[in-house]
Amino acid sequence: MSNIKNYKIIVKPIVTEKSSLGSEFNQVTFKVDNHSTKKEIKIAIEEIFKVKVKKVNTSNVKGKLKSFRGSLGKRSNYKKAFVTLEDGQTIDINAGV
Repeated sequence: MSNIKNYKIIVKPIVTEKSSLGSEFNQVTFKVDNHSTKKEIKIAIEEIFKVKVKKVNTSNVKGKLKSFRGSLGKRSNYKKAFVTLEDGQTIDINAGV
């Protein structure tokens, strides 16, 4: 049962040029549930990917106002987690979970 909850906490990996620079410091970036805590994120990553997590930093990202064909809309807010892994641990983002 807790395994299903872990997959609800971790929404998807963030693969951008800036997030790939974190790989030099053994970091991986994920989009996570807005209400999840650092401890929950750490447990979920360790159970899903079978790795040891050193620390977790989080950031709340505010949604931008965008206009499309003259009508105004807002992107949703989300939480980003920067997961630092122990030395020697890796997560292959390109492989499916």
